Amino acid sequence: MKSYPTRVKLVEVGPRDGLQNEKQPVSAAVKIELVHRLQEAGHKEIEVTSFVSPKWVPQMADNAEVMAGITRRADVRYSVLTPNMKGFEAALLSRPDEIVVFGAASEAFSQKNINCSIAESIERFAPVVAAARAAGIYVRGAMSCTVGCPYEGDVAPAQVGYLAKLMKDIGVQHIGVADTIGVGTPIKVRKALEATLQHFDINDVSGHFHDTYGQAVANTLAALAMGVWQFDTAVAGLGGCPYAKGATGNVATEDVVYMLHGMGIETGVDLDKLLDAGEFISQALGRPTQSRVAKALLAKRASAAVCEAV
Repeated sequence: MKSYPTRVKLVEVGPRDGLQNEKQPVSAAVKIELVHRLQEAGHKEIEVTSFVSPKWVPQMADNAEVMAGITRRADVRYSVLTPNMKGFEAALLSRPDEIVVFGAASEAFSQKNINCSIAESIERFAPVVAAARAAGIYVRGAMSCTVGCPYEGDVAPAQVGYLAKLMKDIGVQHIGVADTIGVGTPIKVRKALEATLQHFDINDVSGHFHDTYGQAVANTLAALAMGVWQFDTAVAGLGGCPYAKGATGNVATEDVVYMLHGMGIETGVDLDKLLDAGEFISQALGRPTQSRVAKALLAKRASAAVCEAV
């Protein structure tokens, strides 16, 4: 076990992964404002939108409008999801700093999610990765269902290693290990990460944990203990998975930031401003935040405001 990192990089995925499955329409103006609030809170890595067919993901139909509407900062990297060449060509017009391609460690999930096998999905992504790198755009890969699948159950670490190697072979520069349905526990997550680290350097690996069973913060801590220092999180715990009944959102950024700051680990994120961003999007969606830390700190804020008013 290594000592914990002194600094952690958080990739804020709320605007894309967090909002993509929302049934109610979220306006481009709200999405743009969310990105602005997140970068104001100190986020340097923001996953903004997805260039997929609006037939499959209608919430992301305003991708170009959102990218065009953002007031960009030179010190912030803006990424977008691109599932195929058509999506990449559309995304290219919006000048992303990074693209994300994705694959599943479960054959059944791959078929349900993108209607092809794992090997076929990699064939689709190969020209996208090549085109992005030729254009000087950084390429991140996301591996879903690395510890559990809603159709297959447990996913063997060997399957994770297999997918990681395929991603590496086509030129993916960074890989995310995702517990898409939130069934992972620390030992399972460690084994998935170990399989990935057979093919990617520790500095090119990140964790992406959902909180369905309340294990996401524990899984983050387990990854930290291995030396992993990059994680995807979503403000207010936004997100879910349409192919995994009952799966809840990503681990809340507020919860991870609170834990890390309590451990003396730097994130560059201002927790107070992050709370404001989470409250903004929660109000826009008409429901409470899913972050436990945000609920506690917002209640504390409200109590302090009442005391001041008396």
